[in-house]
Amino acid sequence: MTAPVRACIGLGANLGHPQAALRGAVEALAALPASTLLAVSRFYRTVAWGQVDQPDFINAAVLLETRLEPQALLAHLLDIERAAGRDRSHDTASQRWGPRVLDLDLLLYGNQVIAEPGLRVPHPYLHQRAFALQPLAEIALDAPFPGHGSVAAALRGVDVSGVQALDHA
Repeated sequence: MTAPVRACIGLGANLGHPQAALRGAVEALAALPASTLLAVSRFYRTVAWGQVDQPDFINAAVLLETRLEPQALLAHLLDIERAAGRDRSHDTASQRWGPRVLDLDLLLYGNQVIAEPGLRVPHPYLHQRAFALQPLAEIALDAPFPGHGSVAAALRGVDVSGVQALDHA
């Protein structure tokens, strides 16, 4: 384990019961070992990105303080996805941005830049994704975003018109 680091996790779903899936994921993230849940954004309805011929997504973001190493944290995120019913074994390049019962992305890990097999942090598309930046800005506006300054600076560069906060999660 490492010194405590603030990690930002993006959550999304558009199959089954997306809001319930996100609530379950938040509970699972709150129970992670060597970690403390610091903040959870509101839930947002967003139009699909990348592959647009699919249902709208429900997205959110979570801020954790964790002592887990990045690869260990990623392993827990994948376990949470599997427990929610996600099967990545059949994922293909054409399904990269397809429908999801649950998707958890490690968006930021402190101010670190990580390029390892299966893990790139900051998330390589975060600076283009209003559906991830808008909820993240709600809970970590000033978080460092290597290569882009901060979450606030990156948010100014995207169109958030397709991102709608939900009144009730």
